[in-house]
Amino acid sequence: MRIAALNGSPKKNGTVAKLMREVIAGINEQFDIEWVDVCSLDMRNCLGCMKCRTVGNCALPEDDAHAIGRIISKADGLIIGTPTHWGNMSSSLKLLLDRNVPVFMGARANGMPEPRQKGKPAVIVTACTTPWPLNRIARESRGAVDAVKHVLKYGGYKIVGTIVKPGTKKNSGISKGILKRARASGRKLSNLTMK
Repeated sequence: MRIAALNGSPKKNGTVAKLMREVIAGINEQFDIEWVDVCSLDMRNCLGCMKCRTVGNCALPEDDAHAIGRIISKADGLIIGTPTHWGNMSSSLKLLLDRNVPVFMGARANGMPEPRQKGKPAVIVTACTTPWPLNRIARESRGAVDAVKHVLKYGGYKIVGTIVKPGTKKNSGISKGILKRARASGRKLSNLTMK
């Protein structure tokens, strides 16, 4: 069984990556983890041509976005991590998700969206420089989480954990409580995937 871990942070060993590794530490050892540093991918910009809706995959020439789309499709569960940028996910992660709309959703004959990853579990991880509680009130980390949730909802994923580390500008350390929640989310992810 396989879990895809998409690190949407340009910092390969930053707070988001550390939290994602804690989620992975809670996952049952029988899972293969496919780690992807999204900011290192070679991807063309989405053209908004909408051809993917009719042909079932991105119409642009083959690049890393296609390859990662195949990884996501085959994975039994998903971990998505992103720093908070302007109350949203990172631009690289957004580009990857934009390029893979058909991996997450299709359309029924009546035109209504149809989830393509229905019932698969997912965990969302984010970090934010804005301190608690402003990170939620000002929709900073909450905005990033909501943006990722929006994509996962259309894909049919069941979100089993949301890990948020606020205030990284003044305190880069991660509390024991957040680390514990991250590991618990990993256990829940693997338990639901094995059912």
